[in-house]
Amino acid sequence: MYDLTGFQRDLLYVIAGLDDPHGLAIKEELEEYYEKEIHHGRLYPNLDTLVDKGLVEKGQQDRRTNFYTMTRRGRREIDARSDWESQYLTA
Repeated sequence: MYDLTGFQRDLLYVIAGLDDPHGLAIKEELEEYYEKEIHHGRLYPNLDTLVDKGLVEKGQQDRRTNFYTMTRRGRREIDARSDWESQYLTA
């Protein structure tokens, strides 16, 4: 996970927290968090990067809608990141 951008990590966390979300649901979650519009040109290339790295799988709901699912590797990466963060955040 060390080689992901902050935005890509946020994408991974959103996907982990939702049940097989489609791109628009991910976009809406991030727009709420960032409090600004997330453009498709930023969202989908970064989702594809997560797929290419084997952290997320992309499936097709219909001809226009893809959904995203965490892989085991993606879950392990999130767990490892959480462990790493907790060593610095616990008092």
